[in-house]
Amino acid sequence: MPSTSHPKLDALEQAARGKGRLSVAVAYPCSTDALAAALAAYEDGVIEPILVGPRSRIEACAKTLNASLDGLRLVDADDDPVLSSRAAVALVSAGEAKSLMKGSQHTDELLGAVVSRDANLRTSRRMSHVFWFDCPAYHKPLMITDAVVNIQPGLKEKTDILANAVDFAHRIGFEAPKVAILSSVETVNPDLPSSMDAAALAKMADRGQISGAIVDGPLAFDNAISAQSAKTKGITSAVAGDPDLLMVPSLDVGNILYKSFIYMGGGECAGVVLGAKVPVILTSRADSRRARIASCALARLSLD
Repeated sequence: MPSTSHPKLDALEQAARGKGRLSVAVAYPCSTDALAAALAAYEDGVIEPILVGPRSRIEACAKTLNASLDGLRLVDADDDPVLSSRAAVALVSAGEAKSLMKGSQHTDELLGAVVSRDANLRTSRRMSHVFWFDCPAYHKPLMITDAVVNIQPGLKEKTDILANAVDFAHRIGFEAPKVAILSSVETVNPDLPSSMDAAALAKMADRGQISGAIVDGPLAFDNAISAQSAKTKGITSAVAGDPDLLMVPSLDVGNILYKSFIYMGGGECAGVVLGAKVPVILTSRADSRRARIASCALARLSLD
């Protein structure tokens, strides 16, 4: 349903619907929250879900929701989150689904199935997550990486995280995304590893090791997001005040930042896991209905 407060999110969903439904293997949707997420995206015209898990439990959840499963494919699998995750991954590997969606299992159970050698979904890069935000206080969509998968990445892992996010940004329409590599300061401090990593990533982008983006760092949050703040501090930057993507130094920072955007800033978000051959849609019990649909829309836009 269109929203007057999140027009950027409305445009995201509309663009996704214009590409047709995305075939999604929904792994172990054995809670009302998980099943409702898939059904909401189906009802909104974004995905064509394949429900993978124990039929009796999925049907019981649908009954509790007073929802119909008529017309939907249901693949009966063992009442075990790991085995159901593997069954869903197998459908994706076989080309029967173009994306994967988390149900009621733990995230590591699903991602463990994705990275298993039998799945044939691994790439040379480390997996990472990106959030896409419609923040009313910001003038355009804003992404954050990585607030979900990598806890305390080093420079090697951050290189993959950044490359994943830049490639993803290209696929959803950002020709040359502006990336702010965040730290608590805007100067390089040998005693602050996040500032050192940020400087290294920015220089790697300058030298073409990471291509297709305008990268600057280290930048503190204020001078990353506010051109006036950057000007006051004497920072000359093509990114400051206008980033498309914020790269955080750790999961702690990213988690706090994205929840601040939602609960204090009135934002809505979508999110997917990158680094596999297909996007992996993660939803949380705390997500709004719109966030669940938007995550599926984001996955749809990332594919041809």
